[in-house]
This record gives sequence, C-alpha cells and structure tokens, in this order.
Amino acid sequence: MVSTFTTNPAHRSFLQHRHSVQSNRSSSPKDKSQPGQRFSSSAPVAQERTVLLLLPIMVVVSMAFLVIGLALPVLPLHVHQGLGLSTFVVGLVAGSQFAASVLSRLWSGHYSDRRGAKRAVVAGLVAAAVAGLVYLLSLQIGGAPWVSATILLLGRGLLGGAESFIITGAASWGLALLGQERAGRVIAWVGMAMFAALALGAPLGSTLYAMGGFAAVAVATTLVPLVTVLLVAPLPAVPAQPGPRPSLIKVAGAVCIPGLGSALSSIGFGAMIAFSSLQFAERGWRPIWLPFSAFAVSLVAARVLFGHVPDRLGGARVALVCLMIEAAGLALIWLSPGRVWAAVGAALTGFGYSLVYPGLGVEAVRRAPPESRGLAMGAYTVCLDVALGFGSPALGLIAGWAGLSAVFFASALLVIWATPVAACLLNGPGARASDREKAA
Repeated sequence: MVSTFTTNPAHRSFLQHRHSVQSNRSSSPKDKSQPGQRFSSSAPVAQERTVLLLLPIMVVVSMAFLVIGLALPVLPLHVHQGLGLSTFVVGLVAGSQFAASVLSRLWSGHYSDRRGAKRAVVAGLVAAAVAGLVYLLSLQIGGAPWVSATILLLGRGLLGGAESFIITGAASWGLALLGQERAGRVIAWVGMAMFAALALGAPLGSTLYAMGGFAAVAVATTLVPLVTVLLVAPLPAVPAQPGPRPSLIKVAGAVCIPGLGSALSSIGFGAMIAFSSLQFAERGWRPIWLPFSAFAVSLVAARVLFGHVPDRLGGARVALVCLMIEAAGLALIWLSPGRVWAAVGAALTGFGYSLVYPGLGVEAVRRAPPESRGLAMGAYTVCLDVALGFGSPALGLIAGWAGLSAVFFASALLVIWATPVAACLLNGPGARASDREKAA
C-alpha cells in the first residue's frame, strides 16, 4: 500500500526519514541505551528529522481542530445570549463534546491499534463534517430553545467522537514513526498543532459569528474536515501492530495515576474553554476571544521551546513545576481588575498546562505495553475527557451560584490538588526504573 505513494518526491522523502528512524531502532545496544541520540549525534539534525516526520500529521491535526476552535468563543454566546439559556446549560453544551469522548476514546484506541492510525484519523474527519450538519439542523428550530440546544448537544457529542479518533490516531501515528522514547515530544507537538488551530479558530470563529451568526460557524465545521480528508489521503499509512493485545484492565492500570493528574490539571483548561469569553463579555472587555487566544498562544510557544524537556528531565518532574504555574495563572484571572491582567493570567495558565499533559503522558506511555500505544493514549486521554465532560457543568453551577470569577478560583484549587499526584510519580517505582535506564 505504501509503495503507491513513492512516485511523489515529497512522499519519498517522508518514507526515507521513516525508514531511517526504523533502522536506527535496530542499531547497536549502545544506541538503544541512549534514546535521546537515536537519530543522530547532532541535536539540530535530530530536531530537523523529528519536524519532517511529524509535520504532515501536525498539519492534519491543525486543520481538524480548527473546526473545534471556531465554536469555542461563540458557542457560549449562542447558547446563553442567542437561545437565552442558563450558564449551567452553557457548561453542559460545552462539556458534552468531552463527555462523548469518554465513550469513544477507548474505541478509537482499539481501532487505531488494529486498523491503523491513518484510518482512525480519516474516520474522525468524516464524523466532524457530519457534526457540522447537525449544527445546521439545530438552527432550523431556533424558536424552540430547548429543542435547538438538545440537537446542538448531539452535534457536540458527535464532534467529541470525531476529536477522539483524530487525536488518538494522530498520536499513535507519531509514536509509530518516532518511537516510545520520544513520547513526550510527540504528545507535545501534536498537541501544539491542536492548540495552534484552537488559537487561530477563536478569532476566526468570532469573525464568522459576527458576519453570519452561528450558521457561518456550522458551515465551516462541515467543509473544513472534508477538505482535510483530501490532504490525508496521499499520506503513507503506518501498519497496525501485529500480535495479541494486552487487556484493557492492564493498560488502564498502567495509566490511571498519570491520568488522575491530567484530569485535575485539565479543569483549568475547561474553565478557559467554557467561561473565559463569558467573563470578558460580562465585564465589557474586548475582544472576547483574547483570554483563550492568550492561553493557546502561550501553550504553543511553550511546547515549541520546551516540548523536548519531559523526555530529558522526566515527565513527572516537569509536570510538578508546570502545575504550580497553571494554578497561579488561574488565580490571577480570578483576581484580575482588568483585561490585561486577565490575559496575562490566561497566558500563565496556558504556559503551565502546556507541559502537564505531555509530561504526565510520558509517564503513562512508559508504563503501558508498547504494542498498545493507541489504547494507552486513549485510556490516558479518557481522564481528560472525564474532567472536561463532568467538570464543565459543575463549573457552570459554580458560576451561577458565585459568579464567573469563582470558576477560576475553584479551578486553581483543583489544579493544586494534582501536585501530590505528580510527586507520587516522581518518587514511584516507574521513576526509579527510568533513572536506571538513563544511567545505563
């Protein structure tokens, strides 16, 4: 199947780099004991090859998550102001995407392991386009707000399943190309592409909403994934891993502690998605997309500059420091007297969250069997989905009871509770085993 693409010079170069990585995996024992030098003794060369291998996957992820970013700043406005529903319903609609991902994440991991990562990505893109059509359907009955919101919930749920297949497939694709030793970089850079798209999608979604209402956002949600399928089609697939699979219980047990830390840290991410634009709108601060874009831009910059650090210093150690930064940023948003300080707090939150997810993801992948990369990433990400799917409605209740600013105070407290989890991983058996590997 792969040979059909080798007539294209770009694809031939892509495959040559991939074969170079695979040949390096079978090199001498000395090479295997030094995963950080697996590509070359020259760090710039290794960085360049990493970029070339991951770039096509990152482009696909960026296009796919652009459609999710389009709705982030305007969905709360559409539900709260357009349909006239409560902040609890805002949290419910915003979180429904992630709640649906809980049901599809493990399925997407199994699918990626058994059928191949590329097929998982394509399936997710098709589902995302259908979600856009459901958005359009919800607008046809805008005169009945609860019915419209219910259909919108279905569309968000479908988009949650689509996101699950896309990001799980993309992460598995990258891990197959670069190897488990570079798990932190793969997770960080694929996530960087995702958040870059979200950062771009926020102002673009606000512009579309101002020009054509939520209908314009729905049309873009339908068309962009279909265009992305055309970009994915010529890319060479990575074959599925042969052989028997470890049980779900074994994989889930390996990733449950890192997943708990990820879930607590992701509450801050959920607060930024669902309530940062509402806080700006309530206080008359403009532009309303500024806090989420500051969050996303800061996250992308941190992953560009420091995405390799969890692989070198240890995921738990990096996550521990970044959790404290994230909590400080959320607290600053809570206390901010104006939009500038709120944007600074959002940037700090993004910088802190940037390496928590890949840092704890390194710990999850390190503990899981290598033949179940997709399932391990799916099980790990389920913890994020649970946090966002159930945390966002809970934050909506807090907003209705104590005001929007209280959402960020509560989020900061929950993020702080993740620090003992990172400390446990730092001092646990897996960390000591990792240190012995580095010393070998």
